[in-house]
Amino acid sequence: MTPDGQFIDGPQPGIPPMPTRIMGVAILVAVVAGAGAIALLALWLAMTLIPIAIAGALIAYGVFRVQLWWARHRSVGGQRDLFRR
Repeated sequence: MTPDGQFIDGPQPGIPPMPTRIMGVAILVAVVAGAGAIALLALWLAMTLIPIAIAGALIAYGVFRVQLWWARHRSVGGQRDLFRR
């Protein structure tokens, strides 16, 4: 209020004060850093699981081949073909 009783207009809307701008930038940096950390963690987890998946696939392939061999081995020697003389 001025000495003659008039009210002074408050701060004009527009550019926010400097601490508010600094806080906004700090929050933005923290959010980007957190998102990057989560993305790197997910990438690390995926890269860690790749060798495990490859080993599992190789084991499954080996078991499949052994089952085929075993089935072929049993059918040739174990059962007689009725149509063969």
